[in-house]
Amino acid sequence: MKLATFTTDQDPQPRVGVVTLKDSAIVDVALALAGAKLDLRIAASMQDVIEGGVSGLAKIRTAVAAYSGEPLPLGAVKLLAPLPRPVQMRDCMCFEEHLVGSSLAAMRFSGQTEPSERSKRMQEVFNVRPIYYKANRLAVTGPDTEVHWPAYSKVMDYELEMGCVIGTTGRDISRENARSHIFGFTIFNDFSARDTQGMEMESGLGPSKSKDFDGANALGPWIVTIDEFYPDDAAMTVRVNGEVRSVGNSSSMTVKFEDLIAFISTSETLHAGEILGSGTVGGGCGLEAGKLLEDGDVIELEIAGIGVLRNRVLAAKKGNNA
Repeated sequence: MKLATFTTDQDPQPRVGVVTLKDSAIVDVALALAGAKLDLRIAASMQDVIEGGVSGLAKIRTAVAAYSGEPLPLGAVKLLAPLPRPVQMRDCMCFEEHLVGSSLAAMRFSGQTEPSERSKRMQEVFNVRPIYYKANRLAVTGPDTEVHWPAYSKVMDYELEMGCVIGTTGRDISRENARSHIFGFTIFNDFSARDTQGMEMESGLGPSKSKDFDGANALGPWIVTIDEFYPDDAAMTVRVNGEVRSVGNSSSMTVKFEDLIAFISTSETLHAGEILGSGTVGGGCGLEAGKLLEDGDVIELEIAGIGVLRNRVLAAKKGNNA
């Protein structure tokens, strides 16, 4: 299933929907459950759906299949981030092609002739263990929203990633059992203030304000459950103002989601509702493409089998502290 969180003009309260009719319409799950005389609480929010597990999803499927009402046209609803406030967000680095490509691009951007010591150390660590940082779960925005760039930055960039949504809480999860802990996948645009990021990364503590600003983490347009999609071989495409900037593929992941789940859950509970970002696909950011964002640009990130996540960026105006 493709599961979305949405509102309507008539009801601003977020609701869970199932996307249908070739992604052109949405069924209000609450109405479908009511018609089937099932407990509405299993879909009171996307977090409730996730925590409901396999049995909850089965009830939703049954109710939606039996629903006799008219689905809402997708254009008649406002899609929110499918999981508006994740329990936790961790952004990982799974594509070695991006690690190498972004390092070379950063050299060109800064005028260096050799990779920095930090880049060399990161490559060394990447070769022996997964790398991730805790992202800002409170800075999430959804599809078709405007992202206002922070006033302290002038270099705007996008990053095309997958978001893996954890469905079953667990600790010390083996790699062999990792897939059973996945609920589904969404698209993640990890917006990055590159001029701020360069300085922050030299601290050795990882990114902070380069990633922490309102709307910095765009998710959407919905979550596709793992029974219908797994990123073994999915095209990943970036378009800016309709122009293709890059085309990659999920098959180029060096570190797989199973590796991440096994590593992160070691001596630590991984909770249902957490999101693990895949890191940027090779070539999937403006820094690598050699063409960063400009005021008013519309970015479309597409992953075959999931959909398209679309946002517009607006540069900070003088006196704007957004």
